[in-house]
Amino acid sequence: MKILVLNCGSSSIKYQLFDINTGAVLAKGIAEKVGMTGSFLKNERFDGDKIKLDKEIPDHQNGIEMILELLVNNEHGVIKELSEIDAVGHRVVHGGETFKASCYLDEKTIQGIESCSDLAPLHNPANLKGIYAMQKALPDVPQVGVFDTSFHQTMPDYSYMYALPYSVYEKYGVRRYGFHGTSHSYVSKRACQILNVDYENKKIITCHLGNGGSITAVKNGKSVDTSMGLTPLEGLIMGTRSGDVDAGALMFIMEKENMDYSALNTMLNKQSGMLGISGISSDMREVEAGVANGDARAILALKMFIYRVKKYIGAYAAAMGGVDIIVLTGGIGENSVNDREKICEGLEFLGLEFDKSANDGIRGKEQIISKKDSKVVAMVVPTNEELVIASDTKEIVEKFI
Repeated sequence: MKILVLNCGSSSIKYQLFDINTGAVLAKGIAEKVGMTGSFLKNERFDGDKIKLDKEIPDHQNGIEMILELLVNNEHGVIKELSEIDAVGHRVVHGGETFKASCYLDEKTIQGIESCSDLAPLHNPANLKGIYAMQKALPDVPQVGVFDTSFHQTMPDYSYMYALPYSVYEKYGVRRYGFHGTSHSYVSKRACQILNVDYENKKIITCHLGNGGSITAVKNGKSVDTSMGLTPLEGLIMGTRSGDVDAGALMFIMEKENMDYSALNTMLNKQSGMLGISGISSDMREVEAGVANGDARAILALKMFIYRVKKYIGAYAAAMGGVDIIVLTGGIGENSVNDREKICEGLEFLGLEFDKSANDGIRGKEQIISKKDSKVVAMVVPTNEELVIASDTKEIVEKFI
């Protein structure tokens, strides 16, 4: 079975074509700057063949048609006919309380995703563009939606509720939903497979650390708390997002700077985080270069980032009554040797004995980075959200066919 996985952003379309029976990625790529000047499409085939097409991509419909044309291209394609695509799986950021699991996409479920758009105005409309475009391009091919929020629907109410008037929850669904659920689910399960332990009998803290970041407490196979909230803004310090901040401070800033909602939203989501503190970049690699050069603000930004991660690890260990496994993933978690070491330093009180030699040089591969006699296992597990989407799509489509 061949499954096309799509992750549509406001101006981008990421994709992977899987042969899900073998788990092989036949092709992958990205269309960037959709609807903007300078748009292009990059594709990489399983055998290393690469191509970049600098071409106007006016909208998502056009972008998806270009992707499909490339997949059947005589020189760079991987399939002979589009009829070889058996199903399409879509990443959908917000499922609200409506979607507790991945689902088959029909008119009713698509309307349900549309109704969640108020909760994720920057994400769901873009995800829907991909769904609409694929309906037109391949109308007879089944589609499945896989939600960032669904893994966290097992959180108890005392974990996901805000201490706001209860009416705002009843009227508008204002509560904590969490994100990166596909990643947290995958790496927590994969960690237990690697260790050959029972997933449903372990306390796991998964740290998805990248330009966007979140931490999740997984107890006995279920998400019981996570750092992101109603939106992906809450929680850790991220590339350009502030993470946790006193709402009173925001009201103070709005008054002093004469800010409206739009300006505040831009500040919190695009001008804060590592970029806002360091003044250098949202990219951790560039911040770390600043640290190496002795830049004071870069040093401060990195210390703040590490501190926030460690604080959440400690909080979730307390919430679960201990921790058995700590998993590091995402661009930073998988590749930053120094950041992993700093995060694990000082966690001996939890029973974690860090192994510096095991950690050194590890980039993008599975590795245990705690000592053999450590009571708490720390490990690197590269995430694979696309594989989860493809697997869920296969399982759901087979039920409908």
